[in-house]
Amino acid sequence: MDKTMGLELKMPDLGNLSESVQPLECRVALVSADRTLAGDWVNALNTTAAQHENPYGVRFEAVTPAGVEHLLREEDRLQALIVDGGSDAQGLAAAEALADLIHGLRSELNIFLITHGAFAGAAPQSTGSIATLRQRFDELFDRREGNFNHMFRLVQAFIARRASTPFADTLKEYVFSARDAWHTPGHSGGDSLRNSPWVGDFYRFMGEHVFNTDLSVSVQVLDSLLEPHSVIQEAQDLAAQAFGAQHTFFLTNGTSTANKVVIQQILGGGGKIIVDQACHKSVHHAIVMNRCEPVYLKSVLHPEFGIYGPVRRSDIEAALDEHSDARLLVITSCTYDGLRYDLRPIIDYAHERGVKVLVDEAWYAHGYFHPELRPTALECGADYVTQSTHKMLSAFSQASMIHVQDPDFDDHRFRENLNMHASTSPQYAMIASLDVARKQMAMEGYGRLKQCLQMVETLRRAVDETGVFRALTREDLIAEPLGGDNIRLDPTKVTIDISASGYSGKEMQIKLFDQYGIQVEKTTYNTITVLVTLGSTESKLLRLIHAFKQLARNPRKRAHVGSPRRLPEFTHFNCLPADAYFAETEELPLMDNGAVAAQDLIGRTSADEIVPYPPGIPVLVPGQEISAQIVQYLQQLLQGQTATEIHGLIFRSDEPLLRVVRETREKKREE
Repeated sequence: MDKTMGLELKMPDLGNLSESVQPLECRVALVSADRTLAGDWVNALNTTAAQHENPYGVRFEAVTPAGVEHLLREEDRLQALIVDGGSDAQGLAAAEALADLIHGLRSELNIFLITHGAFAGAAPQSTGSIATLRQRFDELFDRREGNFNHMFRLVQAFIARRASTPFADTLKEYVFSARDAWHTPGHSGGDSLRNSPWVGDFYRFMGEHVFNTDLSVSVQVLDSLLEPHSVIQEAQDLAAQAFGAQHTFFLTNGTSTANKVVIQQILGGGGKIIVDQACHKSVHHAIVMNRCEPVYLKSVLHPEFGIYGPVRRSDIEAALDEHSDARLLVITSCTYDGLRYDLRPIIDYAHERGVKVLVDEAWYAHGYFHPELRPTALECGADYVTQSTHKMLSAFSQASMIHVQDPDFDDHRFRENLNMHASTSPQYAMIASLDVARKQMAMEGYGRLKQCLQMVETLRRAVDETGVFRALTREDLIAEPLGGDNIRLDPTKVTIDISASGYSGKEMQIKLFDQYGIQVEKTTYNTITVLVTLGSTESKLLRLIHAFKQLARNPRKRAHVGSPRRLPEFTHFNCLPADAYFAETEELPLMDNGAVAAQDLIGRTSADEIVPYPPGIPVLVPGQEISAQIVQYLQQLLQGQTATEIHGLIFRSDEPLLRVVRETREKKREE
C-alpha cells in the first residue's frame, strides 16, 4: 500500500545529494528608478562578470524600488543589492530608507550605494533603529565613474568574505597537508585504532576525518580558542557580523558554560540576580558558584497542557522596582516550547534601572535570519545573548556562542572568565562546525528557514486534518495571565495536543519510536513537541504525517490520560544558595514512612537543587526552606504509576533521600 496516498507534498529536494549539487548562483539586484541607468549598468556588469573568474556565479539584474520587497521575500539566491541614491539629497534619503527596509527583511545581505560624490559623506551615518550595529552600506560607488571591473570585484569580494570559513578552511588544509603527529591526542590521527583487531571497527564506523581533525593546541596554525588572534578570531568576527553583535565568542562546552561565563562576568563574587525560576539549570549552578543572591520569578503554567511559559511582564517589572540593587536580569526567550517575550520594553525597563540583561536564546539561534522570527534579543538591546548553535542550526552538539553588546564590556576580564570554564583542549571539529553553521545562515539562512516555515504549515494542516490530533497555535499555548504581554511563538517548535488519542505524551513518544522510527523532542502528559530545523526534509515530513494519520485511525478509548501537576509554591531562602550547597549536611529519607519523613523534612534547608523532569523546573534550590507542600509533591511524583525522573535526589539502596543543611546544636535546642 502506498503510504503517501492523499498527501499533497512536494517531491524531496534532490539538490542535497552530492551527485547532483547545483552550481552556485548569487543574484545581485541593482535598485534604481532610472531604467536607462539600471539597464546600462546591469548589461555592463554582466559582461564584466562573464570576462572574469566567477566562482560564486554572480549575476546582476535590475529592479525598481517598488519591486524590492517582493524580490527580498521571494528570491532565496539574492546575495547583494546595489541601491541607486540618485544625485541629490532626496535620492540619498530614499536610498537610506530602502537600506533600512532591506536590513529589516534580510539582515545578511550586502548593500552597496551608488551616489553622487557631493553627497557621499552623509551616506554611512546610521540613525535607524534596525541597523544600529553596522553602517547601512558596505561600499560606495560614484554614479559618474562607471568602473564596472572595480565594482564587480568589490561586490564579489564582499560575497566571498561572507562565504568564507577561515577556521574550517585552515583545519581542512592542515589535515590534507598530512603532517606527522608527535603530539596529543594519543590516537595520533586515528593511527592507534585503524589497524587494531579490537577497536578498528570503531575507527571505520566513525570515519577518518573524525580522528584527523581531532588535533592539539600544539598546532599553532589553527590559532587558540582561549587567546585567538588569527583564524578563530576571524571566524568569531564573521559570526558577530552575521548575528548582529559587537563581539562573538565560540564555546565548545555548550550554552551551559556560556551562561556561567556571563553571570560570572557581571556577578563574580556575589550580588543580586533576578531570574526566571524555569531558567536552565546552568543559571542555578552559576548562582551557587558565584555566591549570588537570587530573586526568583514564577513562570506561568498553562493549566490545560502542563506547559510552563514566560514570566508575566508585570512580575518582572515589580521585581526590578523592588530590588534596586540587582545587577543582572536573566530571561529565557524562546522557551523550550517556543514562547518568546516581547523583549524590547522589558530590556528598556531594566536598563533604565541600571540592570544588565542576559537573554538565554539557546533555542533561538536561527531567529535573526528570517523577518517572521525577528526581532531577536540583540535587536531589542540585550547586553549578552547565549545561543546553542547546535540546537536549531548545523553545528555539532555542545557548539555554542556568546554574543555581546554591553556598552561597559571589559574584553580582558571576559576572556579571563571564559578561560576559567573552557577546556584547554577544545574539539577543533566543533569550532569548525560553528564557522560552517554561521556561513550557512549568512549565505542561505533565509531560504532554508523559508522552507522550514513551509514545512511547518504543511505539518500543522495535516495534523489538524486527522481530527484526532491538533497542532496548538500561539493562542492555545498562551495562558490567560500572559494574554496582554504580546507573547510570540517560534513556529519551528510544533506542539501537538494528543488528548483525543487516549494516549499520554510518554506513551505516544514510545509508540512513534517503536512503530514508526520517529523520535520527538519532548512531551507533557497530553502533548508532544517536534522541531522543524534546517535538517528537516520532505521525506521525514512525509513519514511523520503518515504516522499521525495511521495513529488517528485507532484512538484508544479512555476518558482520562492524566492532568498537569502544578509546582508547589516557591518558599523563602534561609541562606545563600552557595552557603547551603557547601555547608555541612545530612541525608534525610523522603519516602520511608511518609508522614515521619515529612515531619523530619519540613522547615529544613535544602542543600541541593531538586528538579522533576518534566517540566525541568526546580522545586527546591540550595538555601530554600522545605515546605509540607514540596514534600507531598515529591512523594506523589515517586508514587505515581509512571514515576517521574527527579534530578538531585540521592538514592541509597533504592531509597530516595534529600540532602539538607545540618542543624546546629543551638538550633535544635531552640526547637
